[in-house]
Order: sequence, then structure tokens, then C-alpha cells
Amino acid sequence: MTLLDFLNFYLVPGIVLGAIYAVGAIGITLVFGILRFAHFAHGDMTTLGAFVALALVGTGMNPWAALPLAMIITAAIAIGVDRTFYDYLAKRPKIVTVMASLGVALMLRSVVQVVWGVDPTTYASGIVRPNDYFGILLRPRELYTLGAVALIVVGLELFLRRSKWGKAMRAMSDNPDLARLSGVDNRKVTMLTWAIVGALCAAAGFMLGINTEVHSMMGWHLLLPMFAAAILGGVGRVQGAVLGGLVVGVAEELSVFILPAQYKAATAFALLLLILLVRPRGLLNGKVL
Repeated sequence: MTLLDFLNFYLVPGIVLGAIYAVGAIGITLVFGILRFAHFAHGDMTTLGAFVALALVGTGMNPWAALPLAMIITAAIAIGVDRTFYDYLAKRPKIVTVMASLGVALMLRSVVQVVWGVDPTTYASGIVRPNDYFGILLRPRELYTLGAVALIVVGLELFLRRSKWGKAMRAMSDNPDLARLSGVDNRKVTMLTWAIVGALCAAAGFMLGINTEVHSMMGWHLLLPMFAAAILGGVGRVQGAVLGGLVVGVAEELSVFILPAQYKAATAFALLLLILLVRPRGLLNGKVL
């Protein structure tokens, strides 16, 4: 095997997959860092976002043009889910909200299966040949995926560091009570957090769907790698979620050297166990945003 073969068949697909995991893991780390609970409906919200984009594509829209609108719609759905199922549990023990999120996951999955069915589908049909960039083969959708992920990550980082509401989110992540006493409207910050999380779910689901296929269980299969990425990088760190996602994605692709291809998903579980045993705070010493 040549170096270019290694890059084209293992490293590049791993980076693309890891970038998708990173977008989903950022949403998980925002929920945990600001709202203080593990959101087990995250995967199925990702599925819903992917199917919202599919519905928009069905109207004749270009898939990539449909993505921003799908992110807005899924953000509104995420806010609605919070208001309906999580908001009234805010003063209860967080384990209650975690268990509620399992119920929400089943509900969202059922909605997808009833409305769109259980058969796999795609955003576009036909074979797309990769372009050659100095020996590295990249399909346009892979290039667009990496570009979109870079824009999302940089945009979110700038928002959290420079904007008034981004600083309010970081303050609430650090100390909700002190943030409230300082004039931060925790309810609005919670709503904004869910809007961002919903948009990230739609982006992750769409980008996985356009690079593979769209089906009702895709979010369930994404859940473990996204959690593994968030924990690996350090829960509460956006940069950590990106790093963790890339590590998990590349590790899954490289695992075929020692494991049958059907066991690639076990790589995320193995990495999760390893990081919890060796470095529970993650590679970047997870802390608030």
C-alpha cells in the first residue's frame, strides 16, 4: 500500500467522518456544559434534522441550499422539545431529565419512521467521481462537508468569545446562579443553547446523510461516537469536541487493519472506555466552554 492509497482510502474518509462527529459532539458538550445533563435524544434529533433537509430537497431545492433552512427548522423544534419536555424538569434531579431524553429519543424516532418510513434513501442519486488534488481524491460533497464544518466551528467559537450572548452562555456554564445575579437571563440563554444545538444536529445529520445515506436509525448509530468524541476531547470544551471527533473518526477507519469492517463501531466504545480509565477529564482537560 502506497502513502496515497493510505491517505485516500483511510485517512481522508476518517477525517470527513470525524468532522461530522465533531459537529454532533459540540452539541452534546453545549448541553452538558450549560444545562448539566447528558442528552440521549441528541442522535434522534440529528436524524430528524437530516429528514427535514430531505423534505426540503424533495421540493426541488439544492441539498446544500436546503441545509441552512433545515438548521433553522430543527433549531425551532429543539426549542419546542425543551419547552414541552425538559423545562418543567429544571428543578428536578438531572437524572430525571436524562431519562426523559430517552423518551424523547424514542418519540422523535417514531415520528421520523411514521412520516418518512424506514427505508434508506439519499439526497441525490448517481455516482459522483472524486476530483484529484495533487494525488488526494476528494468528492465535491466531502470538500463541502469539510468547509461547512470549518465555518460552523469558527463561527461558533467567535460567537462564544466575542458576542454578548456567547459570553452569557459561558457565564451560565461557569456558574448559573452567579450569572443570574449578574443580570443574565438564564431562560433566554437556555433557549439560545437549544437553538444552536438543534442547528448543529441538523448539520451533522445532513452531512452524514449526503456522504452515506439517510435512514431512521442513523442518529442511534451516531450517538455513541458523538458521546465518545465529546468525552475524549473533554466535556465542556468546543475545541475538545472537534479534536475528539477527528480522533474517533480516523480511529474507526484505521480499525479495519485489526478488526472486521462490521466492528468499526466498537472502536468508539473502546476509545470511550480507555479515556474514562486513563484520563477522565479528556485530552484537553474538559471544563466550561
